[in-house]
Amino acid sequence: MAMAKKKTRKKKTVAKKKTTARKKVGKKKTVARKKAAAMKKAAAAKRKEAMATLREKYNAAKVELKELRAVTSENLKAHKNVAKTEMDVLKEQLAAALKREKELLKLGEKKAKAMLAAGERWERKQVARIKKAVGKKRRKKVSAS
Repeated sequence: MAMAKKKTRKKKTVAKKKTTARKKVGKKKTVARKKAAAMKKAAAAKRKEAMATLREKYNAAKVELKELRAVTSENLKAHKNVAKTEMDVLKEQLAAALKREKELLKLGEKKAKAMLAAGERWERKQVARIKKAVGKKRRKKVSAS
């Protein structure tokens, strides 16, 4: 009897090229990850820088606004003071005008009273003159000779 040959399996050998290819793919992934991380880091740095400049601009604008408010407040106070002085001058002028008007009214009333009194005196004189003229006449005595 002849002996049967055993089937032997051949071991599959993995090509070295494939393993090196896998290593390269792994390296590529880590390189890509590193690039992505670097890009994220750079973007974050840019954002931080942009935020810092915005904060600086904001703070500068706040200071400028505070200064402008102070200047505006001073200008407003100055205008208010000027307006007050003008109002005081106008009040004085109004008081003087009212005083003059009262004096003129008094003078007008005084003049009207004086004219009325003069008219009444004239009227009395005229009435007296008329009465005297119309009144009894004395007759002259005729002398008999």
